[in-house]
Amino acid sequence: MYQAALDTPIGRLMIEGTRKAVTAVRWVTPDVPVGKGCKVVIQARKQLREYFEGKRRTFDVPISLDRLTDFQRAVLMEVRSVGYGETITYAEIARRLKKATAPRAVGQANARNPINIIVPCHRVLSSNGKLTGYAGGVQAKAWLLKHEQAVLV
Repeated sequence: MYQAALDTPIGRLMIEGTRKAVTAVRWVTPDVPVGKGCKVVIQARKQLREYFEGKRRTFDVPISLDRLTDFQRAVLMEVRSVGYGETITYAEIARRLKKATAPRAVGQANARNPINIIVPCHRVLSSNGKLTGYAGGVQAKAWLLKHEQAVLV
């Protein structure tokens, strides 16, 4: 496992991965060491830095969601299709997956996202448009949406 840290306006992120794919982007405390990255992890850090600088809207590094269930992977791949500056509800994702009665299950799958920002779970809102739980905290979610100038559902 390779790691590289990135300090951002919303805290320190740790990017983790193998030589083939990014496996995690998560928040860590500022005292966590920077780590030693491989080519894929360093590329992800570069792309995340560009995102925070307002120079990047999409990510093209390979990712791995292998540790998740098929349903969780399906949810997160649908989340990944939500564009920069856009938002979607848990219920809409459930409808797209033909699981219209499962918005809570979608929310739970979204909460298991190991690759924050690159898989943009911050773009998923509750049906009433409220900002609900986020791994980096609701304030980080609000910051990311404002950074993207997202129109709230």
